[in-house]
Amino acid sequence: MQNFFPAQYSTLSAAALKDYLIKVYQLDPSTTCRLLIRNVSDTYILENQTQKYIFKIYRDAHRKCDEIEAELELLNILKAEGNSVSYPITDVAGKQIQQFNAIEGIRNGVLFSFAEGKVILDLDSAHLTQLGRDIAKLHQTTSSLKLNNPRPVFSFETTLFEPLKDLKPHFSEMIEEYEYLSNIADKVVKKFEEFDTSKFNYGYCHYDFFPKNFHFDEAGKITFFDFDFAGQGYLINDLMSFLNHYFFHQLNNLISREQAEKDFNTFINAYQQVRPLTDDELKAIPYLGITFHIFFLKFFYDNYDDWSNAFLTPRYTKHRVTLIKKWEEMYCNF
Repeated sequence: MQNFFPAQYSTLSAAALKDYLIKVYQLDPSTTCRLLIRNVSDTYILENQTQKYIFKIYRDAHRKCDEIEAELELLNILKAEGNSVSYPITDVAGKQIQQFNAIEGIRNGVLFSFAEGKVILDLDSAHLTQLGRDIAKLHQTTSSLKLNNPRPVFSFETTLFEPLKDLKPHFSEMIEEYEYLSNIADKVVKKFEEFDTSKFNYGYCHYDFFPKNFHFDEAGKITFFDFDFAGQGYLINDLMSFLNHYFFHQLNNLISREQAEKDFNTFINAYQQVRPLTDDELKAIPYLGITFHIFFLKFFYDNYDDWSNAFLTPRYTKHRVTLIKKWEEMYCNF
């Protein structure tokens, strides 16, 4: 009988993880462990009567160890600077990264503090004001540091040109859709020639500031989490990613356009109370939405095999291109 046959993606046993993590972190023996999300990263929740934690297992194909180290370095700095984030827990040996010899090879895992509170999708003025100020405060830290290890860079090369090059074979029978993406990418680059980007704030972005990635507790305190996409770029990328919340909320008929604009302006005004934005930065936010959607279309393409679902069928791909067209119609003026 041969040894384990190589696998592309395994799911680590929650029961085995429980025993291992109780030992290396000296957790309460009554702590339970269960799988929450099986995705590009697998997420487990550990809890006992007094404590909760999140344990995330990364995939080597998605995040190399040095990128994980950079994410943890960023979170440790944010925590030290007083930002409310879910932060990595150190084990009894002083480590913040655990390594597991899974069937597909080494997988890295990190235990995070639990973000108290809950997701709120319908944010009122108080929520939006707190959110704007807290993201601006977070940017005060991320705009003034350089991490020792690499993180992704969000540029036109990485969010437009590389994705379109890699995606071209996928669009072999969707010529019209591919031409649209190529044309609008060129329009975005040309539009940015109108802006004085030398005055744009630059630093480490979260790049996924949807409400699913921050919790409000009963006192209104926000805790940010899931910095898996954190990378360097214009800081307004984070404001753009939050604008996507209102984009999808409108498409799902959960909010009127007028209310969405009012709410987003409340958020932006609160942000600017802490970190002012140039007029060009404000004008540029919608156009970065095009780069965001093309970037994630490539992400879905790159990780299709590991998700084991119906992503990237021709129907789904055309749906995503239609979303970009709707974004252009709603927010852009080329």
